[in-house]
Amino acid sequence: MKSRTAGSKHDMSTAGLIALTGVVTAGAIWLIVLAARLTRRPRNRPAPSADLVDQARELKALGQLRDAVFLVRGETGMSQYAASRFVRRL
Repeated sequence: MKSRTAGSKHDMSTAGLIALTGVVTAGAIWLIVLAARLTRRPRNRPAPSADLVDQARELKALGQLRDAVFLVRGETGMSQYAASRFVRRL
């Protein structure tokens, strides 16, 4: 039987294995974070229409901020935070 020698191509030290595991883990975490960011900010949503902006602006002027945010969310699919920010900036 052949014995394995320390200089074999397939031998990997414990430190090398730990380093490789760290790199693979960091890459996986980076991909998960990237995927989460992309799902929060889809790029293919249409911009709010001029009619929607006018309606939301009118509701805001009447002091009905919740209704304005609800309207914007329903028409655009924005998150609560994004719609609130949009209405505040009108």
